[in-house]
Amino acid sequence: MKVDTTAASSKRSSRKAIALFALAAVTIVAAFLGMSVGSVYVAPGLIVAIWTGESSSLSFIVENYRLPRAILAILAGAGFAISGVILQGMIRNPLASPDVIGVTKGAGLFAVAIILFFPHASPLVLPLFAFLGALAVALALIAFARKSGAQPSTFALVGLGVGAVCQALTEFVLVKYPMQANDSLVWLAGSLWGKGWDEIYGLLPWLCVLIPAAFALHRQLDIISLDEHSSTGLGLRVSQSRYGLLLLAVALAGACVAAIGSIGFIGLLAPQIARKLFGNQHRMLLPGAAIIGALILLIADAIGRGVNPPVEIPAGILTALIGVPYFLYLVRVEKKRT
Repeated sequence: MKVDTTAASSKRSSRKAIALFALAAVTIVAAFLGMSVGSVYVAPGLIVAIWTGESSSLSFIVENYRLPRAILAILAGAGFAISGVILQGMIRNPLASPDVIGVTKGAGLFAVAIILFFPHASPLVLPLFAFLGALAVALALIAFARKSGAQPSTFALVGLGVGAVCQALTEFVLVKYPMQANDSLVWLAGSLWGKGWDEIYGLLPWLCVLIPAAFALHRQLDIISLDEHSSTGLGLRVSQSRYGLLLLAVALAGACVAAIGSIGFIGLLAPQIARKLFGNQHRMLLPGAAIIGALILLIADAIGRGVNPPVEIPAGILTALIGVPYFLYLVRVEKKRT
């Protein structure tokens, strides 16, 4: 019986690994084909030729715009997705994500303030303040949650409240200063337009530290996803772990928002799809969600560029068009369960 169980478990693991590699291959293909799309069409064959050293009038576009944009979409999509996985596991709520609990709204508020009030500030200031905005929301969550023993429901409800306050303040500032609001609106919508190697160099160091840290904590995430008594019985310091995981998730989301703006619902969609494909064990769930998040953002960005060139639709608008109906569907499912 043990042999049969072990064999079945091994087969499931093999199927999940194959699915993971297949998804990664699809993501690479999507990134490659997406580089063809835009106001100037670049044939896939020409892209390969440029990569192999052939000179072309389109080399500059491919190497300085399309390629870094695809890489940035992969990095940010993965970061948002992993942040969502951590939050859903920590709060034990499938509706949790960086934008739902207010993290991206805090980052947006601070970023809008910099864009409007300090328009000539260094390009490095905007990402820093966006990250500080996300951190401020996290600290508010921790401060309020401590009073109730860091219960999962407290994090979710307080996050919604803090996010609503940040959103209201952002809208007030935009209404108060409408003449300076254009850049802020593009950033708040979430767009990879104009992004390049500088944004990659700013985001990559964060992800090189935070993503391995998330993978290293996969067992802790498995335990904290259980009920409170089971987590405590398995020797986990639940409150301390929850605070640490919250800061990790916020750091991931804040770094991604700082790089490309406030793109929503990837942290909600990617973990949900990954759970259906890979189950609830975070050893496979984390990489699966990361790849799916990257794929979603790549597709959204390519569609936004290709629908009506040279006009671009921000990727954040397209992810919201998918994410809002799915969020309402999840709310309905959760209602039926309760």
